[in-house]
Amino acid sequence: MFNNNKILVVIPARGGSKRILRKNIRLLADKPLISYAINIAKSSKYVDDVVVSTEDAETLAIAEKFGASVIRRTPDLAGDKIPIDPVVYDATVQKEKLAFDEYDIVVTLQPTSPLLKSETLDKAIERFENFNIDTVISVIGDKHLSWGYNEEENRYFPLYSQRLNQQYLPKEYIETGGIFATRRGFLTPNSRMGNNIDLIEISQEESIDIASYEDWWVAERYLNKKKIAMIVNADKDIGTGPISRCISLASRLLSDDVLFLLDENHKLGIDIVKSFNFPFKLYDGENELFELLGKFNPQIVVNDIFETTKEYVNRQKEMGFFVINFEDIGSGSEEADVVFDSLYEHDGSFGNVFSGYQYYVLRDEFYFQPTKIVGPDVNNVLLAFGGNDENNLTERVLEAVSASGYAGRIDVILPLNYPKKAEFIEKYESNNNVQIFKNVRNISEFMLRADLVFSSAGRKMYEICSVGTPCICLCQNGREQTHDFGSHKHGFINMGLAETVSNEDITNQFKIVWQDFDLRQNMSLLMKSIDLKHGFENIWSVVEQKYWARQFEQSH
Repeated sequence: MFNNNKILVVIPARGGSKRILRKNIRLLADKPLISYAINIAKSSKYVDDVVVSTEDAETLAIAEKFGASVIRRTPDLAGDKIPIDPVVYDATVQKEKLAFDEYDIVVTLQPTSPLLKSETLDKAIERFENFNIDTVISVIGDKHLSWGYNEEENRYFPLYSQRLNQQYLPKEYIETGGIFATRRGFLTPNSRMGNNIDLIEISQEESIDIASYEDWWVAERYLNKKKIAMIVNADKDIGTGPISRCISLASRLLSDDVLFLLDENHKLGIDIVKSFNFPFKLYDGENELFELLGKFNPQIVVNDIFETTKEYVNRQKEMGFFVINFEDIGSGSEEADVVFDSLYEHDGSFGNVFSGYQYYVLRDEFYFQPTKIVGPDVNNVLLAFGGNDENNLTERVLEAVSASGYAGRIDVILPLNYPKKAEFIEKYESNNNVQIFKNVRNISEFMLRADLVFSSAGRKMYEICSVGTPCICLCQNGREQTHDFGSHKHGFINMGLAETVSNEDITNQFKIVWQDFDLRQNMSLLMKSIDLKHGFENIWSVVEQKYWARQFEQSH
């Protein structure tokens, strides 16, 4: 009841449907379509009674099972061409006879609007606080240049007076059909419309009206939408690899609600996420992080922070979250629901760990890039060492290649956190063979253009491999030596730990690869034989399987 007004919700649900057979009782996200409207009405703060009007015995049984009372409508009210008004009037009159009472406000709630929220229904009812309002209708706002059609003159005509950009057009409103509420005095067999009309604008999501299989698909995607929190950062020490991976994941999870949680002390990560326009929240310390998690309340938490503890992961699981960790070398990897590791091979003692290149997620630009066709000559060498290039391999390799007698072009992409950029540029900018680049956003173009690449044994290996350009690797540290992907079986020449390799060794190895066309062809063929473009699908297939297995386990 609202302000002493007794509220009835009528849900018209006949058994016949031509476009989607048996639509009202078909399972949408594992529940009958009509059950959504019943639950919306029963969850309202104000609704007193919920009645389903149907001529169909199966619909009647399902409606009762979900807690609605039912009115069996007569066949003359169940035809294809019968409007809603007489159906709602009939259901109201019959319900009033059974209840020995009268209603003040009658709300028509369509079963084909399963994404409506009870809060929206309550807001519509609250509009009747204004005694001048007779009828409230749900709408969506629309701003488009629209046209009409004159059948007599057989011509189209504009429904606007002036062509303007969309943001300057006057707003029009389109009925959604989801909610139509009216005072009882205006309900007749031929109308539900009062004199003074109020409109309640609802979201695009809530406005979905299932009239086709396409609408059904969209509604199911919304209903299966998950909240996903991505905890990840980037700075000169961490690098940008983890945040690039999470952005690649988020860009493919368009059907889900993704929120980045970023440490406010890591400005680089914040700037990157801002540039991609993903929603984010900042935290300072673990307690603030868990406060944000509690408010967002995701189903899934992604930790891409390199090292977690058991206590940290268990705290997330105790909050009911499904926990995914990436490249986690900490003890938290034992407790996470699933761990993906394309770089670091685990010992396999935990059944939750999935290792190998199959779980590497390429950045978007590598999905539409063609692969390298290796030619007999090397005219372009690319130096691409990421991170902060702790061993100054950029300059070491540049000197080694120059010492070989090679006279072609050398493209140098300076690492993001290269400590001596100004000195390097000043030293080599006068060398006509050397082209220096900073802040490159399209590195795949450079990799494809190159005939040979020098890189460290980090994440760039996978990107180079996806393009298929022959590559010589040097490991920046002992950790990179454990990255098994950068090996001859995948088409790489890995020279091992950089500090154990002399400049002369680099020069000699370069000469061998530079001057051996067959070797470079074979390296490229091995790279191109590896499927690196389904990493996301491989990851999410595991996530879905593990997530629903846990849901099932928790419900039993």
